[in-house]
Amino acid sequence: MTYYDADRETLDRGALRGIQDEKLCQLMAELPRNPFYRRKLEAAGVDPLSIRSGDQLPELPFTTKAELVESQKRHPPYGELLTYPISEYGYLHQTSGTSGSPLLWLDREEDWATWVRCWGHVFRGAGVGDDDVVFCAFSFGPYVAHWSALAGARAIGALGLPGSAMTSLQRLERIFEHRATVVVSTPTYALHLAEVAQDNGLDLASSAIRVTIHAGEPGASVPNVKRRIEEAWGARTFDHAGATEVGAWGFDCLADDQAIHLNELEFLFEVIDPDNGEEVEEGARGEVVITTLGRAGMPVVRYRTGDVVVRTNEPCSCGRRLSRIEGGILGRADDMLIVRGVNVYPSAIDNLIRSLPEIVEYQVEIRRERSLDDLSLQIEVLPGNPFEAVEQTLHEAFRSKLNIRVAIVEAEAGSLPRFELKARRFRRVGGAGSE
Repeated sequence: MTYYDADRETLDRGALRGIQDEKLCQLMAELPRNPFYRRKLEAAGVDPLSIRSGDQLPELPFTTKAELVESQKRHPPYGELLTYPISEYGYLHQTSGTSGSPLLWLDREEDWATWVRCWGHVFRGAGVGDDDVVFCAFSFGPYVAHWSALAGARAIGALGLPGSAMTSLQRLERIFEHRATVVVSTPTYALHLAEVAQDNGLDLASSAIRVTIHAGEPGASVPNVKRRIEEAWGARTFDHAGATEVGAWGFDCLADDQAIHLNELEFLFEVIDPDNGEEVEEGARGEVVITTLGRAGMPVVRYRTGDVVVRTNEPCSCGRRLSRIEGGILGRADDMLIVRGVNVYPSAIDNLIRSLPEIVEYQVEIRRERSLDDLSLQIEVLPGNPFEAVEQTLHEAFRSKLNIRVAIVEAEAGSLPRFELKARRFRRVGGAGSE
C-alpha cells in the first residue's frame, strides 16, 4: 500500500481530531485580520478566538459561493477575503465559472504548499511514485487544478508533463512518445481521447498508461463511466474531489474503488441536510461542508460546496483511518431533477447511458413543466448499430432502472459537443435557468 504521510494517515480518530483542532485554532487566530470574516463573525456575534475545537463549528455561520462572488463584485478584483497584504501572495487562479461568475483566488507560498500536499495524497493514493511519468491533459489557463496537479506530480518525484496548447491527437502522440504511465484529466475528456485514438488507429491499451486520475465531475466514481475509461485505456481509474476555493479535498486509494477518502489532515468536513443546515447521521445523504485548515491567505469556513455525498467513518482496508464518501460525489444539491415525480441526479443518468457501449456521446435537454422536469436525450450511436434498437434498449433501461420516461432522438456522428473541462451535457431549455 502506498501513502503520502503514513504516520498521520493511519492515526486513530482521537489523535486526528487533535491535529485538526490545533490547526483550527491557528486559523481562528488569523480571522480577525480578514475583513470578510471579521465582518461576518461580528454580525453573527461569534468571537473566533473562542472556537477551540471542530465540535464548535456549528457556532459559526455557513459561507456560500454567492457571498464570495458578491464580495468580489463589491470590492474588485479580489473581494474582502484576503487575510494579508497583497504583497504576500504569489499565485492567482480562478474558478471555471460553469455555474456562475468565476471567482478569483490568491495563494501565498504556505497556501500553495497545501495544494501540493493534497495532490501528493491523490497521487500516492493511486500508487503513483517517482518512477512514473504523469501527463496532465489540460489546456491549463487560469485553472488551479491543472497547475497544482503538475506541481504535485513533481513533488512526489514523478516526471510531470504539461499538455497545454495541443490538439487531442497531439496529446495522444505525446503520451505514446514519452511513454507516460499516468494521465490526469476530466473523465469526459478521457473518454473523448479514447474516441480520438480509435479514429486515428491508436491502441490506448498498448500504451504505457497504467493509471488514470480524474476530477471536475462525478464521472470517475460512476461505475459505468469508470468501466468505460478503464476498458478504453487498459488502466486503473481513480477519482478525486476538489474545488478552487477549497483544495483537492478527496482522493481514491488502491484498496477500495467504492469510496473516496476525505483529506481530514487538511480540512474539516461536515455533512448537512441542505434544507435545514443540520448535520445528518453517518450513512445518510447530505451536502458536504468544508473548512480549510491550511490556506489562511484566503480561507473558507463552513463552506457549502453543494456536493451531495454519503459519509462513512468505517476504516478502509488500506490502513487509512480517514473518513470516506461512498461512491464519491453523488451529484449537486441544486442539480437534482424531478422527472414525473421521481428524484434523479444527473450522475445516475450518466451511469445508465454509459452502460450501453453503442452510445458514443449524449446530451440532455431539461424542460420544466408544472414544477416537474421532462427530459429529451440526443444520442450519437456507434456506426453499425441501428438507432431504433439502441433507442428501445435505452427506453427500457430508463423505465426499469430509474422508473422514468424520456424522449430520445438521434444526433449525427460528431455533432454533439466534446469537453476538455467540466462537461455540460445537461441544459435547461425554456423557463427559468434556460440557456
